[in-house]
Amino acid sequence: MLAHLPILQVIVPLLAAPLCLILRRSSLVWLFSLIISGIAFLISISLLQQIMASGTIVYELGGWDAPWGIEYRIDKLNAFVLLIISAVSTVVLLAAQTSIEKELPKDKHTLFYVLYLLSLSGMLGIVSSGDVFNVFVFLEISSLSAYALIALGEDRRALWASFQYLIMGTIGATFILIGIGLMYQMTGTLNLDDLSRRLPEVAHTRTVFSAFAFVIVGICLKLALFPLHLWLPNAYAYAPSIVTAFLAATATKVAIYLLIRFTFSVFGLSFSFTTLPLQILFMVLGLLGIFVASTAAIYQKNVKHLFAYSSIAQIGYMIVGFSTSTVTGLTATLLHVFNHALMKSALFLALGAVMYRIGSVQLSQFQGLGRQMPFTMAAIVIGGLSLIGVPLTVGFVSKWYLLMALVENGWWLVAVLILLSSLLTIIYVWRIFEVAYFKPPLLETEGIKEAPISFLIPIWILVMANIYFGIDTRLSVQVAQAASQSLFGVAP
Repeated sequence: MLAHLPILQVIVPLLAAPLCLILRRSSLVWLFSLIISGIAFLISISLLQQIMASGTIVYELGGWDAPWGIEYRIDKLNAFVLLIISAVSTVVLLAAQTSIEKELPKDKHTLFYVLYLLSLSGMLGIVSSGDVFNVFVFLEISSLSAYALIALGEDRRALWASFQYLIMGTIGATFILIGIGLMYQMTGTLNLDDLSRRLPEVAHTRTVFSAFAFVIVGICLKLALFPLHLWLPNAYAYAPSIVTAFLAATATKVAIYLLIRFTFSVFGLSFSFTTLPLQILFMVLGLLGIFVASTAAIYQKNVKHLFAYSSIAQIGYMIVGFSTSTVTGLTATLLHVFNHALMKSALFLALGAVMYRIGSVQLSQFQGLGRQMPFTMAAIVIGGLSLIGVPLTVGFVSKWYLLMALVENGWWLVAVLILLSSLLTIIYVWRIFEVAYFKPPLLETEGIKEAPISFLIPIWILVMANIYFGIDTRLSVQVAQAASQSLFGVAP
């Protein structure tokens, strides 16, 4: 059984999704989905342990040798991302039943879990697959289910948000597919490992330059990198709370994985950062994303919108780390992929709890909630401190490694800008804190109680993870460094 873990990771949630239709009863479907996600989480832990101990795992489907057959290749990079996706999915699902009872009609509950498991299996498939065309297939599975999940939102604007995401996502997927076609034309293979060996022979042809441009732009659309981020704020703001918590912690992280995989493993470091001016381009776009999105977040009246713009800014931090093209910089990016998933899943779940109690996430409705919902608001405060990068939170660890990478490169001005950007984060986090703790409760929210325990348990699991991994960084730093070193071909 252990030998088949790479395929079981993907196939278990993929086969479980249609089985939800048989169970029908909402509570049973929820429990079944939670168990399936938990199994995926346990598999990801086992895979990470195996890889850290004995190196890359290659699994050939049906015994067909690559490049003719499809292979799953699990290394330190994607094992780390698999752990993030499956862990967040499982914790978020703990609150799903309570949340969707309030936000979705009963006849859509089963559909929600079907789409959720399809999205989960799609993301796990993208990360696991060693075949570039199957990466695209799983990308479409996860994307199509994500569009439908967003459209389930009770606000009519959810349909428009889903449509925006559909259009932008389809353009991104088309660009990626064109890039894949051009790579196949030049190399005759779709296997990622095979492509990395054959592309250098034709690296300086116009076709390969075009393929690289199409793939990178397509991924950046999926990634919501500034200025290709327009789909993200509404998608996060109007989707059901559980969907927002899940997608905010996973979808853009999978896109970061694809960016790293294609630039480092497929096209190669020399081609990506030396032949083309990718370093300067990404550094500039990353910084612009941080400052523009953080400034936009300050003026938001909807707290979901506020944290959605915050996500765009946090993607900017990841991209700045990536643009350094150093082991420390890539370590900072991978750390922030892990840490940001913990921050945003906790924050959006806490907003889901607020939505459950008062039916709104407008900032004006947060008046006095610090006294009425103390545990929920404390979670938002700790998540906000983590976003700022306060010591003893995961956000501090990410920014510390990012600043180290920038100083190593001699990019002192960029390091100063990163420090200054934290001031903008302080401003938009303070706005929530001020309203919740320094203003009296509104008449219409008097008598509001704390969120149900089914919400508080997953919220505080994630909040405590924000603190624990901010203090004990052995797991996150060790795996992120090992993955970075392997991508640069540096011995640990």
